[in-house]
Amino acid sequence: MAKLLCGVALLTLLICILVTAPCVTNATITCGEVTALLTPCIPFGVFGGTVPPDCCKGIKGLNAAQNATAEDRRIACSCIQEGAALIPGINYDRINTLGDVCGSPCPYKVYPSTDCSKVN
Repeated sequence: MAKLLCGVALLTLLICILVTAPCVTNATITCGEVTALLTPCIPFGVFGGTVPPDCCKGIKGLNAAQNATAEDRRIACSCIQEGAALIPGINYDRINTLGDVCGSPCPYKVYPSTDCSKVN
């Protein structure tokens, strides 16, 4: 139970950080939007199991939104990378399968070492 409460507290912190992140004027996607779309994916990213339907809905929504420009993809990549780093126990290999599992492949993989500024 303590682990779950810790996860909820960290998720709340993550959302607060990403929602208040500065916006880039040329982009059409924000970290707040990325967070809202991907929050349902966090339990899968940490614990595994079945991918929640709302997670797949978020993955598809994110892929549709970030296809507007390369800058949108870079912002989404950075937001995912920064947010995932704040979640204890996140499994990067698992979260990088979500696009394929949900039938909406992501054009890049996010790991702590990913250079999001080079995402096209």
